[in-house]
Amino acid sequence: MQRLRVCLPSLLATSALLVLCGTTHAEPVSLTRHGDTIAVEIGGKPFTTYTFDPSIAKAFLEPLRDAKGTIVTRTLAVGNEVPPGHEHDNGFEPHQRGMYFAHGRVGGYNFWSEEAFKKYFGPSDAIDQYGRMVFRKLNKIKSGPSSGVIRATFDLEGPDKKPFAEETQEYKFSGDATSRVIDCEFVIKAGTKPVKFGDTKEGTFAVRLNPQLDAPDGKMVNSEGKEGESLVWGKRANWVDVDGVVDGDKLGVAVFDSPGSFRHPTYWHARGYGLLAANPFGLSYFYTDPKKDGSYTLPAGQSIRFRYRVLIHEGTYKDAHVADKYTQYAAHP
Repeated sequence: MQRLRVCLPSLLATSALLVLCGTTHAEPVSLTRHGDTIAVEIGGKPFTTYTFDPSIAKAFLEPLRDAKGTIVTRTLAVGNEVPPGHEHDNGFEPHQRGMYFAHGRVGGYNFWSEEAFKKYFGPSDAIDQYGRMVFRKLNKIKSGPSSGVIRATFDLEGPDKKPFAEETQEYKFSGDATSRVIDCEFVIKAGTKPVKFGDTKEGTFAVRLNPQLDAPDGKMVNSEGKEGESLVWGKRANWVDVDGVVDGDKLGVAVFDSPGSFRHPTYWHARGYGLLAANPFGLSYFYTDPKKDGSYTLPAGQSIRFRYRVLIHEGTYKDAHVADKYTQYAAHP
């Protein structure tokens, strides 16, 4: 018995360490292309769909699910027409897809909003010139026993339909019995002229969450221990997490900013109505100071890189050891 009393705490500590380090069994990832979409399955269950239809202004992933199959993002029509309202979503904003990368000022054009939804925008957006991501090629689609990878290339165009930059998106999907992970990399290469990323709060890498995670039901916290929109919005942090209950399932969604990403640690355009977005450009808005300029001009022929991880986990951010998982991620981004 004495030996059992000595070994049991050690065994429990080892088990806790295994959970913390995410060493539970990785599940297989299957990627299947259907025209302008790619279905992603993890462990034989639907996870998400990647849509890169040229008729839609930007590529996106929608919906995202946790390991149990619960949908953690908003559920709106993926086409260019949407209902005039959505009874479960007070912050309608149809251009905010499930998960996407876009910015409100790239080369002078608005890639965050979409012209198809102009009637829903305020006066400032209504006069914008809108940009489009136009699918060019699928570089890679690879399923695997522990992960799957998609890489696609797009042209960035204005209303004149002339490409002025190239964008490559790469997603690596993985998961186990309790979590789902998407490692994301976005690289934008300027064409023959410089490309300016403007100072605006409307950007840049975003997840639009299920309305059941809206405040006050959904709890938002960042890596600095600050809680709620008023203390998280516009602040720099390594990560932001929102947790709560969706259809009886206690879960959370975290976005990690990689140390290798542009202007790390990033600023956060994180709203209590379910928007979780990393934005390294909107300084004049975040500081409420027009003298601060967060814009950046990418020289002709040069590239800029953004890297993030999305973690969908069980329980609260504390239950899921989000802070420790970020430390592990940052060590091997």
